[in-house]
Amino acid sequence: MRKQIAAANWKMNLSLQEGETLLETIIKQDGNLSDNRKVVFAVPAPYLVMAVGKIASEPHIHVAAQNVYSKKSGAYTGETSVAMLASIGVDHAIIGHSERREYFNESNQLLAEKVKICLEENITPIFCCGEALPVREANGQNDFVTRQLEESLFNLPAEQIVKVVIAYEPIWAIGTGKTASSDQAQEMHAHIRSQFAAKYGDEVANSISILYGGSVKASNAKDIFGKPDVDGGLVGGSSLIADEFIAIIKALK
Repeated sequence: MRKQIAAANWKMNLSLQEGETLLETIIKQDGNLSDNRKVVFAVPAPYLVMAVGKIASEPHIHVAAQNVYSKKSGAYTGETSVAMLASIGVDHAIIGHSERREYFNESNQLLAEKVKICLEENITPIFCCGEALPVREANGQNDFVTRQLEESLFNLPAEQIVKVVIAYEPIWAIGTGKTASSDQAQEMHAHIRSQFAAKYGDEVANSISILYGGSVKASNAKDIFGKPDVDGGLVGGSSLIADEFIAIIKALK
């Protein structure tokens, strides 16, 4: 079975003390995760060392950066390199979140560079893709998402693409309280997998975890995660509430 993943994106929230308490609470109650399940915490950059320390004895729990820079090193004040992240034990990174695309004008080409440099340091990219409401209303979502994949990922060889995790974010369902129905999520996830199959073959496509990101909650996680091409979620607001995120973890296949 493909890896089933519950990824928490804390965004720019919580104090250090609040983050420590939240992590400790979830780690204590996550249960014994099976080998096909894993949990990822994408915490703010100042908390990465703390988080890595908290999960050190948890083989199925990982820490992600919320962003990386596209260069290995140099005079880039304020940025963080993948080598720096690897040196402190961070092994995942969110790439291309819709907020990075919208607020910081990150292009598909820039994200291709970020994915490539993550893979060079054995950091797993969680690559985000998805459409805004006008694209969905015009029924252009499939072509839009396909272009994101083609321009950022399809330059990679098969042996590298299998190391990438995909997160589909219907942008119109992030932080709005709206959620794509489980059938809508399955439809897009199946489309994404079909694009990988067309490029790399069925075996590769069927090995790639595709997460749903868009107002995932304890109340809808089991329904969404139960769809055959949905392999977990990239969770925002609900990941800041211990009981909610614990329930989401338990909803994984």
